[in-house]
Amino acid sequence: MFKTFAIAVPMTLLALSTSMAFAAEESRTSINITADIPSKVFHAQPVDKDFGKDEKMQYLVGSGTLTEVRGTYDIQHTNGSVGAYVVGGPTPLFNGNPALNIPLTYTFNGTELTADSQEVVGDTESNGGMRADLVITAEKPGNSQVGIYTANPVVIFDAIPRI
Repeated sequence: MFKTFAIAVPMTLLALSTSMAFAAEESRTSINITADIPSKVFHAQPVDKDFGKDEKMQYLVGSGTLTEVRGTYDIQHTNGSVGAYVVGGPTPLFNGNPALNIPLTYTFNGTELTADSQEVVGDTESNGGMRADLVITAEKPGNSQVGIYTANPVVIFDAIPRI
């Protein structure tokens, strides 16, 4: 009986260590899933899900200007019109020296945005849903405006109810 027990224990340990060796060979994948389902009454969201994550204004050497940033939005408000504004007002491109800021102009659906909410899509147009562009343009940089510039504007869209 002792002999059988002495053989069974090492065999059990061998079997367990073999399964542990296989466990070291497994591969795992973590998947994070999100879904953004807009309201049927009001929504304003970029068509390109990556818009706003890493936008670049390219410097055009020939003209000395910066390219625009453009994003198309799906807009709908079934109970009125849509307003928009830039939090804190139109944020400029900044490089650390306020004297060298490069002013930016923000327009949505052809309306220039300010720090105050204003209608950018009318009641009739927004009822069935539509697409409109947010366009950000920069003034032409001066000769002393060189280096890396950044801006982190926040654009808010709000539902303006029917009266």
